[in-house]
Amino acid sequence: MTPSGRPLPIVPGQYQPALPIDRFIVAEPPDAEAVPMDVVFVGGGPAGLAGAIELARLARADAEAGGSLGDIQIAVLEKAGALGEHCLSGAVVNPVAFRALFPDLPDSEFPFRSKVAGERVYFMTGSHAFRLPTPPTMRNHGNYVGSICEMVRWLGEKAEAAGVNLFTGFPVASLLVAGDRVVGVRTTPSGLARDGTPGPGYTPPTDLTARVTVLAEGTRGALTQAYCRWRGIGSPNPPLFALGVKELWETTRPLDTVVHTLGWPLPNDVFGGSFLYPLGSKQVAVGIVVGLDYPQAALDVHELLQRLKLHPLVRSYLEGGEMVEWGAKTIPEGGYWALPDRRYGDGLLMTGDAAGFVEVASLKGIHYAMQSGIFAARAIFDALKKQDTSAAALAPYDQMVKDSYITRDLYERRNMRLAFQHGGIYGGGVKAGFMTLTRGAFPGGRLTSEADADVARTADGVMRVQPDGKLTFSKLDAVFRSGNATRDDIPSHLIVGQDIPPAMADFYSHLCPAGVYERDGVRLVVSPANCVDCKATDDVGPRWTPREGGSGAKYRSM
Repeated sequence: MTPSGRPLPIVPGQYQPALPIDRFIVAEPPDAEAVPMDVVFVGGGPAGLAGAIELARLARADAEAGGSLGDIQIAVLEKAGALGEHCLSGAVVNPVAFRALFPDLPDSEFPFRSKVAGERVYFMTGSHAFRLPTPPTMRNHGNYVGSICEMVRWLGEKAEAAGVNLFTGFPVASLLVAGDRVVGVRTTPSGLARDGTPGPGYTPPTDLTARVTVLAEGTRGALTQAYCRWRGIGSPNPPLFALGVKELWETTRPLDTVVHTLGWPLPNDVFGGSFLYPLGSKQVAVGIVVGLDYPQAALDVHELLQRLKLHPLVRSYLEGGEMVEWGAKTIPEGGYWALPDRRYGDGLLMTGDAAGFVEVASLKGIHYAMQSGIFAARAIFDALKKQDTSAAALAPYDQMVKDSYITRDLYERRNMRLAFQHGGIYGGGVKAGFMTLTRGAFPGGRLTSEADADVARTADGVMRVQPDGKLTFSKLDAVFRSGNATRDDIPSHLIVGQDIPPAMADFYSHLCPAGVYERDGVRLVVSPANCVDCKATDDVGPRWTPREGGSGAKYRSM
């Protein structure tokens, strides 16, 4: 206790276990029955699929022109049981990367729901919503609203048609290395009993060899983290993350505009906001995104979303409708200063969210992910043509990224997210305004940041909502709506630190939107089957590791 009688702050990083690098980086030869591939993309999201499609196209064009590359085998490994089932985003999409990947297709053939026809930004209090001018970074005219699940399934069809080998239900457990070079991957086993021993349906892991492995595993990729630690790849600032919780509603009142909100129900010292997106005449996506550097130990993002729906503005669209799907996912928010110093190595490239290509001020990441996958394909194609996949031969990928709108956008807004860690929501908002006006020239230099796990948390929190099962829902109800079909007797894929005190157990229980963690007296109870792979605790608490293929959420339209 402090002298005033209040509980002492807790620092999550003090109880976070170390990243188990030896699990993810395995220095042993591939199995004798390893599946030979030329290029393996780890992750079947926008980055991995766009990269695979572009590489297949380049290889086909080379063959048709009588080139020397010959037939190459491209694989995409996806941990979900089907493409799109683990993908979650807003999503308002800038179509520029779709146009680059499919220049002969009109926008009308892309897998979007509708074009953005209008937009509104509100500052919220508990009972009112005050219209604000739309900041330049949040103007979405010309962009599209859509379902990331539908986009990924559409890209998967294009990849299959191009001859790409798609393997769903195959999470990658480790990178296989020889010296400094990545030479392939090893998938996770399936059918393990709770104690980790083979059960009746046991399937051993599979090794795949590759001349180039592309990490496109999404937010807080375990392999990407381990590879960067192993190779000593850092960044000027530590990565920062946010947690987004989203619901999809069938509604009776149509929404005809994109809505973003600031303020309530977030405390004044917490970075984040909420959104309402129209998905056709009968569906609305509602969600809230909260930076994981918040200082209140009892803040609960799922609870904040339930409170948000009680606001008159939001309630007017949802009341009388039905919540049909729920999901949660972390989002890389560190921006330019948190990017890895390099995104390549011997036989390896990093793309998309795994590399941190998300621009927070405009709430965009999909087109950056796809474009980085396209650049990866071009660098790999040139390297394969030269029969040299060393780090030096793959380094042009980094230069392509640096010369593109990916780096230009992130650099222009390089300090915008960091301003809120230094000045709170109001001070940060003023600074962000000057940064927008000066295109990033103000304040000059680099603002430093504190890693999410190192932020001290106090016992202050937020009010609880009693779920009514109609407009507001418990965490267990929400997990059911995610389609989670994980086996109850699956081994735990979560690495929890030792001697977790009750205050930290409470923090985990509030942090996790899926009810994985609970406190029973002084003991932390973990229910790994509830996990929807949002990776929130991987940022500030128990580590996430890949588990049996097909586990977790089964999103349909998120």
